[in-house]
Amino acid sequence: MRVDLFDFDLPDENIALRPANPRDSARLLLVRPDRDEGVLEDHVVSDLPSFLRPGDALVFNDTRVIPAQLEGFRHRAGGEAVAVSATLHLRKADNIWHAFARPGKRIKPGDRLRFTAPDGSAVLEADVAEKREGGEVVLSFNARGAALDEALMRVGHVPLPPYIASKRAEDGKDRDDYQTVYARENGAVAAPTAGLHFTPRLLQALKEAGVEQHFVTLHVGAGTFLPVKADDTDDHTMHFERGIVTPETAEALNAVKARGGRIVSVGTTSLRLLESAVTDDGEIGAWEGETGIFITPGYSFRAVDMLMTNFHLPKSTLFMLVSAFCGLETMRAAYAHAIETGYRFYSYGDSSLLFRKD
Repeated sequence: MRVDLFDFDLPDENIALRPANPRDSARLLLVRPDRDEGVLEDHVVSDLPSFLRPGDALVFNDTRVIPAQLEGFRHRAGGEAVAVSATLHLRKADNIWHAFARPGKRIKPGDRLRFTAPDGSAVLEADVAEKREGGEVVLSFNARGAALDEALMRVGHVPLPPYIASKRAEDGKDRDDYQTVYARENGAVAAPTAGLHFTPRLLQALKEAGVEQHFVTLHVGAGTFLPVKADDTDDHTMHFERGIVTPETAEALNAVKARGGRIVSVGTTSLRLLESAVTDDGEIGAWEGETGIFITPGYSFRAVDMLMTNFHLPKSTLFMLVSAFCGLETMRAAYAHAIETGYRFYSYGDSSLLFRKD
C-alpha cells in the first residue's frame, strides 16, 4: 500500500509533553467500526471497566524501560575525540547491544566509545563491533550482565521520544512518568505507552468487574520511533524486538477465548507479540524470540479482539496497524475527531479503545 495513505496533519498543540495526572484521568476515545466512518464516543480512561465484560482478559506488556540513551565521545588512535550519542534498541548477548548512533557516518568498526554520567561519576565503554545501515551499530561493552545493567542505570538517560525530546529536556519526573505501574522486566528502550494510563485504582476496579489481567513481555526498541521512509509498505523493513509469552499465559488466554471471553490488548506491543504467537487456527502458543511482524490493512487478526492504544504518528507503522484493526477510513475519521476535539497525541497523550473490524 502507498505510505501516503496513512498521512495526516497534526497541530503541535495536540502533542502531549506531560502525562495526565492522575494517569487514568486521560481521555479515551471509543471506536467501533460499525460503518465506514466508525462510531465514536468520548470517555475517560477510568471508564474502561464499563466497556468490558466479566470473563474478558486484558493483556499487558510488563517490560521495564531502561536508561538506554547514552552520551559520550568516540575515541580513535591518532584522532581527536568526537561527541557521539547512542540509543540502545536490541540486546543480543550479556554485553552486546544493537544501537542507533549519531553521527553514524563518522563511526567505524574498531572505534572505542566512552560514555559518562551527567555528573561525571561513572564511565561506561564500548567497542564498535559492526556498522550497519541507517546509523545502526553493534556495540560490545566492557561490562556484562547485571554489571552492565547497573552501569546503564548510572550512565544512561531515559530515551524520550524525539517529539518530546525536541521540545524539552528529560528530567527526574520522566523516570517515573515513562514507566508503567506494573513494569518488572528490564529491557525496553521505549515505554508501552497504552499502559501508562493504568493506576492501582483502575487495576483494582477491573479486577472487581471480573476482568482478568495477564502479562506478556516485549522489549520495545527504538525502531518504534523510526519513520517509514519507503513510498510503499512492501519496501519497509521492521526492526526486531525480543519478547516472550509463557506457557501459563498462553493456556490462560486460550481458556478465555474458549469460554467466549474477549482478548483485550493493552497496547500495540502486546498485540504484535500475541499475533506473533498465535497459530492459523487461533490458538495462542508459548513463544519466545524476536518478532519483526509488520501489520498493515488486509492482515487477518487471530488473537486480539479489542485494542487499547494511544494516538500515533502520521505515516507510522503503528497508525498502519490500527488502520488494519479498525479500517483505514474509520481510523482517519477517529483521528480527525480527536484532533478537532483536542485529544492529546503520542506517548504521554490520551488513549483509545478500538473494537476489531471483522
